Amino acid sequence: MAEQDREFLVGSVWPTNRTGILGDTELDPRLPPAIKLVHVTMDFQEGTQEEFARSIPGYEAKAAGLMEQKPDLIRVLGAPPFMILGFDGERRVIEGWEEKYGVPMFTSGQNHVRALRALGVKRFLGATYLPDNLNNIFAQYLREAGFDVIAMEGMDVPFHEVPDVPAGEIAEHLKGLFHRHSGAEALYLLGSAWKVLEVIDPLEEALGVPVVYPLTARSWETQMRLGFRQPIPGYGRLLSEMPEPGPLVSEP
Repeated sequence: MAEQDREFLVGSVWPTNRTGILGDTELDPRLPPAIKLVHVTMDFQEGTQEEFARSIPGYEAKAAGLMEQKPDLIRVLGAPPFMILGFDGERRVIEGWEEKYGVPMFTSGQNHVRALRALGVKRFLGATYLPDNLNNIFAQYLREAGFDVIAMEGMDVPFHEVPDVPAGEIAEHLKGLFHRHSGAEALYLLGSAWKVLEVIDPLEEALGVPVVYPLTARSWETQMRLGFRQPIPGYGRLLSEMPEPGPLVSEP
């Protein structure tokens, strides 16, 4: 377990600052007090494949800037820019940065892969609020990681309006999506801008499968990476059960 008499600093590079507040305001206060957070943002405006594709040098510059504060862990957030690189391409980039800067890092995509593996999931249904060209890339990334992706379907909502869509409306959309497909061992939500934390537990109960959601997955792995394991009930199985992280690369 983590040393209880020291503090840990976690740096995060966020994709956007659409709400004007960086961080997981609902879950960050529930982390162990020894975990301190510092945030910077890429400030994406378009949410397009072109914007994401040109962002990697900017991400590295933001991560390098965090090094002045001597972080124990850096979270490189925003799944699309790195999923575009492919599963192996993303891994090579992050491993290169870890070697260059001497600090462990993980991306959103890697975080989601580990969460799915920790829950024993092999076949799942994915949902996003992004267009089909990106959803096809996300599905391919996850297939390269070794999963059976039934579908990766978007919700038709303008990029800047996603945080304003009511959680109940999103939950109904997700239930309808889930019931249009069969055989899913989990529901995977890609995108932190969906504000659905309050409906994760009810969704899991209604669907009978775990829900992997960026906010809960991020909170879970942040704890586990630093040696903590303090359950946070009320937000789905991942945080209430705190399973051991699955491997990034599946066993042959």
